[in-house]
Amino acid sequence: MRIATFNINGIKARLEALLQWLGECKPDVALLQELKSTDEAFPAEPIEALGYNVATHGQKGFNGVAILSRHPIEDVVRGLPGDDGDEQARWIEATVCGDGRPVRVVSLYLPNGNPAPGPKFDYKLAWMARMRDRVGDILATEEPTVLAGDYNVIAQPEDAEFPDRWLDDALFRPESRAAFRRILYMGLTDAFRVRHRGKGHYTFWDYQRGAYQENNGIRIDYALLTPQAADLLEDAYIDAHIRSRERPSDHVPVVIELRDRG
Repeated sequence: MRIATFNINGIKARLEALLQWLGECKPDVALLQELKSTDEAFPAEPIEALGYNVATHGQKGFNGVAILSRHPIEDVVRGLPGDDGDEQARWIEATVCGDGRPVRVVSLYLPNGNPAPGPKFDYKLAWMARMRDRVGDILATEEPTVLAGDYNVIAQPEDAEFPDRWLDDALFRPESRAAFRRILYMGLTDAFRVRHRGKGHYTFWDYQRGAYQENNGIRIDYALLTPQAADLLEDAYIDAHIRSRERPSDHVPVVIELRDRG
């Protein structure tokens, strides 16, 4: 099963780019973030025409996450549990059955948190604490689960071309990185780092100052795997070349391959 995560940075602005990439990559499951669209306005028809089922959790003008799947989408949960007053559309999870056996997938858009310190940073850390609670519940099911999306965290210095430039940013502050480690060390696997080490592997480049051309990027999009999913991992890579296309997202997809279970 091929599962990809992609912060599309506006589904309406990038629809043609998304359709082109779906046709090329042919993921079984695509997890999207930053739709900037309500559920009602989401352009599902051209995506469904490519053979995908669609589940969304949208919000007008901001945030928004989606699951696209060539297989049935079942048991959908919209919104990260733990705060009934949180109206930001940043979490959707569901079960898909590729080889006849279920895989749980989560598309998440973790808060940016800037400026930090401040209320937005406090919200980011509280959201990550809630995520940790949810991960605990997911791990207890012992189901193969992929938690993928834009984590808005630079986990290690090698995940930035110039880490010193990010020292005061919410993405790289010690509190953010510590919260990420608390989630990861519950027993999750960073799929990309199983296959690739060192610097130079990035998923985001700013639109300004020729960042992509100079590979002045950061890695903030991750696919984290429960132990049962990690046992199925065959490959993981960043689809970086599409960043050079016309009107691209500032993010690129991360793609993982899980083998069928016998």
